[in-house]
Amino acid sequence: MNKNLSARIEAIQESATLAMAAKAREFKNRGVDVINLSLGEPDFKTPQHICEAAKKAIDDGKYFAYPPVAGYQDLREAIAAKYQKENNVPYKAENIVVSNGAKQSIANTMLALLNKGDEVIVFSPFWVSYDALVRLTEATPVLVKGTLENDFKVTASQLEKAITPKTRALIFSSPCNPTGSVFTRKELEAIAQIVLKHENLLVIADEIYEHINFMGDQVSIASLPDMFDRTITVNGFAKGFAMTGWRVGYIAAPKWIADGCNKVQGQLTSANCSISQRGALAAITGDLKPTESMVKEYHHRRDVVYNLLKEIPGVKANYPQGAFYFFPDVSSYFGKSDGTKAVKNSDDFCMYMLEKAHVSLVPGEAFGDEKCVRISYAAAEKDLIEAMKRMKNSLAELK
Repeated sequence: MNKNLSARIEAIQESATLAMAAKAREFKNRGVDVINLSLGEPDFKTPQHICEAAKKAIDDGKYFAYPPVAGYQDLREAIAAKYQKENNVPYKAENIVVSNGAKQSIANTMLALLNKGDEVIVFSPFWVSYDALVRLTEATPVLVKGTLENDFKVTASQLEKAITPKTRALIFSSPCNPTGSVFTRKELEAIAQIVLKHENLLVIADEIYEHINFMGDQVSIASLPDMFDRTITVNGFAKGFAMTGWRVGYIAAPKWIADGCNKVQGQLTSANCSISQRGALAAITGDLKPTESMVKEYHHRRDVVYNLLKEIPGVKANYPQGAFYFFPDVSSYFGKSDGTKAVKNSDDFCMYMLEKAHVSLVPGEAFGDEKCVRISYAAAEKDLIEAMKRMKNSLAELK
């Protein structure tokens, strides 16, 4: 029997975040007290009014059948209304496709738009799945790297130099996973001007961390002049509403792209869960105070972790403006050893942290920068303080 997997599957790696989370669970199952800072998952419960809406939907007995592939009309209208009101983008329900998480939204978009031989510019550091999803379509990811000195943000000049006749799209997140960086209006305007020079170039703008933005209002690139027809906005409910397990994401895009994504989704999974959609409707139309409370806590934790990271010799970190991550450069420890364990790269660094400090992190190579590691501060403050203490003590043993 030929047991070879397809070339497109062999071309991608397992999700590094999920792999490190699995290793952390293995250690926990052995009785090790592991502090898991590897997953980008809110440690808050879903707000009560969202849960109540889902319970009511079950009790009503009206949401047992397949929903429309693109999502219920009222939810799509509510998402469009939110973008009109909050982001100044004139989306309508016909522009919205609700999916099983923002990850599927991105996959739908890439399957609908990309052909073999196309290139997609990926602003790096990047969320681990961007590269893999581009490769699954047999297109080519082109990584353009931001620097720590520029808050890890790619400049318009860098973008322009990377564009070729094969470039079909660019993708980035703001606020960014893994760096927490947020593009300013001025920076997005400069990027938009480059995009508009190229007739067939599209932008995939991942705004899943929109609500966890410490700079104030989110600037959507789709709201800038002439960018509506060039932008696919990706968003969802996982991060801002603590609804990771509910699996509700969406795109907002020009109708021809939304129709293409609807066709892809109709063949792959059909619609998102009916009950999850009722919860999502309550989230997007309801009280944002629980979200604001969560964001306030993330903001506080950001400062706690930042100050503790500054106390660890050789660790260089930017000051994140959103999301709930740090992406510090830890390369000063590469080539060092505690006498039994040598640290050669970010993979070794994370394994050393897991085995020695019992802290689970994610290697930076999966995000496009092998000098860094990702730290999620979506954890209780006491655990964050303890994790930083363990890291500092364990790193002191490397010589």
